[in-house]
This record gives sequence, structure tokens and C-alpha cells, in this order.
Amino acid sequence: MINKNIFKKTLSAAAVVAGLSAVTAVEAANWLMLQGTERPGAAGRAKVWGFVQAQYQTDSSDPNTTGLGDLYVPPKLIGPNLESQSQFNVNRARLGVRGIGMPLDSSVNYFLLAEFGHNGITSNDNDAAVSDASITINTDATRIRMGLFKTPGPEEALQAIHVFDYINFTSVSNQLMLERFTQVGDTNPSPPSAGGPVELLPGNSVNRHSAPVGAFRDVGVQFFDSIKSGKWDHSYAVMIGNGNGLNFGDNNDSLDTYLYWASELQMGGKGPRAEGLKIFAWNHSGTRTHHNDVTNEQDRKRSGVGVKYLKKPFRATFEYMQGEGMIFMGQHRPLHTFNDHEASGYYMDFGYYVPNSKWQIDLRVDSYTREENHPGSAQDDESTFDTTTIAAQYHINKKTRVTIEHSSRSFESETAQVEAQLEGVGARTAVQLTHIF
Repeated sequence: MINKNIFKKTLSAAAVVAGLSAVTAVEAANWLMLQGTERPGAAGRAKVWGFVQAQYQTDSSDPNTTGLGDLYVPPKLIGPNLESQSQFNVNRARLGVRGIGMPLDSSVNYFLLAEFGHNGITSNDNDAAVSDASITINTDATRIRMGLFKTPGPEEALQAIHVFDYINFTSVSNQLMLERFTQVGDTNPSPPSAGGPVELLPGNSVNRHSAPVGAFRDVGVQFFDSIKSGKWDHSYAVMIGNGNGLNFGDNNDSLDTYLYWASELQMGGKGPRAEGLKIFAWNHSGTRTHHNDVTNEQDRKRSGVGVKYLKKPFRATFEYMQGEGMIFMGQHRPLHTFNDHEASGYYMDFGYYVPNSKWQIDLRVDSYTREENHPGSAQDDESTFDTTTIAAQYHINKKTRVTIEHSSRSFESETAQVEAQLEGVGARTAVQLTHIF
């Protein structure tokens, strides 16, 4: 575990950030523009597109826990159902359409995408769900996007998932940024005592909430644009949203704010194939209404900074994130999210595109610590998750690739109950086939 005071002092010196790979072409992508706009003169009225990802994952963890039985061990189980340590899955199957309303007018464009795979979006008794539905108006002053879409934020969350270089998210993105939403009676609001059984409210699963994950998305309005100055490309976004994830409508009177800025020194190429050095920062702030036996409100604050570098055949990534308020502790502790809780984490990602071949080699190190602001006190509930992932990708053609990854994991906690669940956590191996159409 890295000392966080030293780590934060050296944050400004980190100058390695990852580029993005799209099929066989390397991308240093401006996701605000790629996902929210269409190129003038190049977009049709309706372009149908999508992708399918099929995978196999296996977890080598010891399934036993100390005195807790096998009821709740999500770090040792494969999602989204968290019922097995190995399984095949069609984890994503998305079909979308995008374009402009009239071929002669590029001032208005739209983006629609639906999910048919089995993941945190659809696993709660939904065969399919709309993940994106937005309209963008392009004006001389700014661009205005309204509807359901990805919120401006961390690179791992903002980028298109079908060009993601790995199979599983980092712990910091999965726990701090991939928001879970509870509904009345999801689970017992009181955590079980160490060594005791996990108790459920009638008819509920301890392994998952009844509502879909937020999928890094929200319903709202966003003002954004890209401004070029010499070799620099500056991008900004200001968004106001419901703070209710994929759920249309809101469950309280509070709105979330999302701020984003990125500056990229372009080193060659154009558009998604451009190489460069990019520095970015973002901030999320909102309030959540939390339901169970009682209803209460919690702050949810997130912020982060990162640097990206891409110059083929190398890429490197560094991103640091922190949060306070609504900190995810697990489905068995839905109300254990008090406003004074804090968490932070980071990831470093390195890639090498083997010249004159279809191979790509990747290495990622990530660390996440939650409940880090009460060390040594009666409230000490600090838990740390460290993961090292090695991966390789083979690009069969421009539309199809195979990804293989192996993650070594080391988890520990100051809480007896959580430590018991984390005991025996082992490696996880995954293989995924991606096809884009």
C-alpha cells in the first residue's frame, strides 16, 4: 500500500497517461466530441451501429469465509449476479443509431443506444434497457446536449466501453464511480456482527440491489465544446443532472453538477487517431436520497485529475480520484454511507503496441482505499484494494479482437467482518471477444 501523503505530494509530477485503442487504430480520443457530436458533412440521417462482447471469467479465491458462511463474498464472485466463481456471459450487446435530423443541416444531431447484454444495467429483471438517448444542438457559442448520456468525468468511465483496453474496471472506478442505487427494502440496513450471519429483509438478495447501476450516466443538460489554439485542443463541459443514474426522472429535489476540463497538446494526426499529451480534471457534486427502513439524504462528492500520453507504440495513463459522502460499502451495508466518510484511489496503465503485428500488451496497477479518514478510532473501517493486471489483445481484424487479462489482488480491512470476507481473495482471469458492427 502506498503512503497517501507521499502519493498526493508527487501527484503533480506524474506525467504518464494512457492513450486509447480503437480496433487496430490507436486513439487519443476527445470523448465529449466523439460521443456528443457528428462531423459536419460526414454524418447521415441514421447510422446503425453496435457491438457484442462475450466473455469467460474465473476466480481462484478460496470461497470460504471466517464464520460468515458463503452468503456474501462479492470480491470472490463473478458479476453481475454474484452467484458463481466461473461463468460464460454475453456481458454486453448494444445496438444504437446516431446521426443528424436532416442531411443538409448538421446543427442538430442525436445519439440512441440500447443494452441487451447481461450486466449491471439489465440484471435486475430487465431484458433490455436504454443506456443513451440524447439530442445535441450545435451553436456558434457552445454545444448543448440534453437527455441521457455519460457524465463528463474520469477517463476510464467517459471512454467508449467497446474500445476499453481491459475487461474489468479498476477498483476505484468500480466502487467509487460506478454508482449503485437502492430501493426500499433492498437489504437489511444494519450490518451483521462479525462472525454472525447476514440477515435479509424478506424476498431480497444480499448480492445485489434491485435497481440498475448508474453506468456512469445521468439524465440532464450539458454545455460543452472543443476550442483549438495552435497545437492545443481545449475541451470543457458543464452538466446539470438528476443524479439518479439510468432512472428517468428524479427521486428528490436536488440536482447534481458535473464540471470537466481537458487540454491536449496534439502531436500529429487528426480526430480520433491524433496522438498527444492530455491533462484533465473533473468534479461531481450532488445529494442522494437513500431508501431502506428509513429515508435519509447523503452528500455525494467526487473529483479527480489525470494525464494521458500517447505516441505509438507506447501509451501510459495516470489518474487519481477522491470522494466523500456516499461511499459504496456493499449491498449488505446500504446505510453505512455517512457524510464524513472519505475514499481515494488511483490507477497507472501502460501499453505497448507491438510493431508490425496485431498484438497489444497492457499492464495496469490500481489501488483504492475507503473509510480512510478515521484511522485508529472507534470508527476505523478502512479497507484497501490493490490490484495488478496484465493483459494482451489480439486484433483479428478492424472490427474484432480478443482480450485476455489476469489480475492479482490483495485486499485488507480494519473491520473484522470485511476482513473475514476478504480472506483468501485470489487471482481472477478473463477472456473476452469483442466485435463491432
